[in-house]
Amino acid sequence: MREAVSETLVVPDAALSIPGLLAQRLADDARGVFAERRGGGGADADAWTPVLVEEFVAEVRALAKGLVASGVAPGDRVAIMSRTRYEWTLVDFAVWAAGAVGVPVYESSSAEQVRWIAADAGARLAVVETARHAATVAQVRDDLPGLTEVLVLDEGAVGTLVERGRAAGVTDDEVVRRGGLARGDDLATIIYTSGTTGRPKGVELTHGNFVALALNGAAGLGEVVSTPGARTLLFMPLAHVFARFIEVLCVPSRAVLGHAPDAKHLVADLGSFRPTFLLAVPRVFEKVYNSAEQKAGAGGKLKVFRWAANVATAYSRAQEDGGRPSARLRAQHALADRLVLSKLRATLGGRCEWAVSGGAPLGERLGHFYRGVGLKVLEGYGLTETTAPTAVNRPALTKIGTVGPAFPATALRIDDAGEILVRGPHVFRGYRHQPEATAEALVDGWFRTGDLGTLDDDGYLRITGRKKEIIVTAGGKNVAPAVLEDRLRGYPIVSQVVVVGDGRPFIGALVTLDAEMLPGWLASKGLPAMDVEAARTDPRVLASLDAAAERANEAVSRAESIRKLRVLPGDFTEANGYLTPSLKVRRAAVLKDFAGDVEALYVDERPAADRPD
Repeated sequence: MREAVSETLVVPDAALSIPGLLAQRLADDARGVFAERRGGGGADADAWTPVLVEEFVAEVRALAKGLVASGVAPGDRVAIMSRTRYEWTLVDFAVWAAGAVGVPVYESSSAEQVRWIAADAGARLAVVETARHAATVAQVRDDLPGLTEVLVLDEGAVGTLVERGRAAGVTDDEVVRRGGLARGDDLATIIYTSGTTGRPKGVELTHGNFVALALNGAAGLGEVVSTPGARTLLFMPLAHVFARFIEVLCVPSRAVLGHAPDAKHLVADLGSFRPTFLLAVPRVFEKVYNSAEQKAGAGGKLKVFRWAANVATAYSRAQEDGGRPSARLRAQHALADRLVLSKLRATLGGRCEWAVSGGAPLGERLGHFYRGVGLKVLEGYGLTETTAPTAVNRPALTKIGTVGPAFPATALRIDDAGEILVRGPHVFRGYRHQPEATAEALVDGWFRTGDLGTLDDDGYLRITGRKKEIIVTAGGKNVAPAVLEDRLRGYPIVSQVVVVGDGRPFIGALVTLDAEMLPGWLASKGLPAMDVEAARTDPRVLASLDAAAERANEAVSRAESIRKLRVLPGDFTEANGYLTPSLKVRRAAVLKDFAGDVEALYVDERPAADRPD
């Protein structure tokens, strides 16, 4: 058993809540910029307009008055279903200011998912973004007798609530009183884990969970989030704990917050907002790399791009353990920067120096590549139950390939079975209405994550797999699928990978193709155009995938290596139920629905005469 403990940088007052954090910011920095939002008057409707702290607080109070006038009482639950936009943050803080509890719902959720979350949480009021979302709620409204009203942002929900509060005569003093009711150990939100199997569990997070994490994060990641001019553009769903934490973190860190609701316009939004740090899942970094490589290939500059990528990676590796690149490598890097790397930085807005990656392993290849480009990716690890990060690489404490040391004020432990245990003020208080699951997860003050990992001699954590996903082959070999899946998913035309082999004679893999990357990849290989359905059986495509699998196998032993793969039709998406909203594969659903494809991996296709007796 190994353990690592990180220093507590800030010990917050036990009574401090999220409204209290915002009140402190108002007192200290009323004329500072809290956020920038699209529009806000003027000739350019797409311009980013600053929202001062005092302006944001005034908007929050006005909206909170409307919630009070609508009958929302302290402790009541308010559901929020929307894409990532300024109004989400506004409603979130207004709910807290009214003394209530926010319950985020992914905007892609089905009617059944909405029914389960709203019923389990006991939502009294729902604020949704669009008429489509309202229609989704309407499908299950009869099953939600406690839900009194559904308000639609696109139909003026904010204005409706503000006017309602004004007409009812709700005072600032009442909102201040409501906001002061919550203490650190009071419930702030219930976040339903998307989960890869079964119904989502409601994770109950307190004000103290967010406050402790935000204050220690602002101190521990000061160079990233707390320096003058720090700014970030949120494009991950605010229904996810990762983005929600950043929303709160920006209060004490004073980083300027922006919102990007539509991924189709993300490059343009990055260019105009010009963030200094970002948060994203590894798939975003993979797509940026693969798209840049494809674009270079289409322009006849593939060799130049690959050379520059290799130089960037070598440049980063040379800096490991305090090293310094050679004069020759520095000269090569300067040339690579002029030809390729500076253009990649420009796509992120030109000022972005840091990125925090979480949700899945990033891998050393991409970590070194991006650092060589000039974007330092701080890979981290956390769960909904830990209010997001519980380990993270920091500017002065970085080892690429790990998820860093314990977050400030956090203790990590690896038990004798290799499971990661976490203790700290950011650990949730329990699962809603599930005392048995809570008792199983929280043991003697430690949260049992269900993930497997190792701690090195310096206290840096590596994630090696998921306890429930360990594959045991017919030969008794234990295989963690994550390593193989992550490496194979890095191949440009691969979208998703599910490694299989439980009780089987060898390891196989189910693969889906990336429809966006396929045309450019085919052209770069001199292959004719074809759709995904044709490509999945094309011998040349399959041969390239086999070669990619062999490269992935270099990370594992022969007994753990992928011997055979099968390309599935279509892709895994949220819509077809094979991806969670946080883009994790629902393994159980895939294995159930593609059981025939798994069986096909283990059919011996050799002629009978060539098979062993």
